[in-house]
Amino acid sequence: MFVPVVDQNQQPLMPTTPSRARRWIKSGKATGFFKKGRFCIRLNQEPSDRLTQPIAVGIDPGSKREGFTVKSKSHTYLNVQTHAVDWVKDHVETRRNMRRARRFRKTPCRPNRQNRLVNQQRLPPSTKARWQWKLRICKWLTSMYPITTFVVEDIKAKAWKNGKKWNTMFSPISVGKQWFYAELRAIAILETRSGNDTYEMRQSLGLKKSQNKLSNKFDAHCVDSWVLANWYVLGHSQPDNTNLIEIIPLEFHRRQLHRLQHQAGHVRPRYGGTISAGFKRGSIVKHPKHGICYVGGWTSSPTKFDPTRKTISLHSLKTGKRLAQNAVTCDCKFQTYNSWRIA
Repeated sequence: MFVPVVDQNQQPLMPTTPSRARRWIKSGKATGFFKKGRFCIRLNQEPSDRLTQPIAVGIDPGSKREGFTVKSKSHTYLNVQTHAVDWVKDHVETRRNMRRARRFRKTPCRPNRQNRLVNQQRLPPSTKARWQWKLRICKWLTSMYPITTFVVEDIKAKAWKNGKKWNTMFSPISVGKQWFYAELRAIAILETRSGNDTYEMRQSLGLKKSQNKLSNKFDAHCVDSWVLANWYVLGHSQPDNTNLIEIIPLEFHRRQLHRLQHQAGHVRPRYGGTISAGFKRGSIVKHPKHGICYVGGWTSSPTKFDPTRKTISLHSLKTGKRLAQNAVTCDCKFQTYNSWRIA
């Protein structure tokens, strides 16, 4: 894989080879750093040339997995497969049920209020979270590569249900993708192709797509994103780079008034939030025993000498498995903020 290059002002330049990046770092011309899990180099001097080639990003949306490919006419720089954000709908329903249940108990709760969003065009929370996740990936790629064009496979929403035709304004997919397209046009040129166009382009190149949609192989989703990018910049009749990285978003729980189920003695402890003992949840830290990992939840662990002592849980960046539950905050050295992990 090629190494992304940015200048002293964090403006992306054309990527370089790993061997050249090592020489630049060794000679002091560049400094290596990680940007959301991807290794990049930052030039310490003015670049000799700022000319860039057209670079396109092919995007293959999906309900469970999604594919992104960064490609120019000469090289395929990066293939990314992401997990879709598909838990927001369940979280919103749980929050609604908890709020309704509090109204039947003798507990502090707010009264019903008027629906302030009636007759207004808006994105449902679950739909907005899905398309915002795609936009975050696109902005992350834009910060590393001089992207000129986005090529998106245009998905179609059902226009008929139970024998009746829906108004397209009532389709969350239609409203969500139009919002997404408007955000992409503010960044670069946007091109859309239908699913049939993608199929025909894939067939003309003799490429096959896997039927296992949950696979982490190139031919599951990245083959379509590669075909879309190659359609715009041309240059190859077969994929020149089938390596990919898999990105999994971290699932954060908003702060709740209390847990849904009470514990012994009818105690409902506090639950949720995005701050764990001073660390933003998901932050990457360095622990002397567990190495580089990310921060999860926290627990109160008072001692005789420190009644306010708190410990945090640490998780593996590759698997998400919990490595420790009682890590002391003073042993963890903060590295950077993070909201996903790379498998």
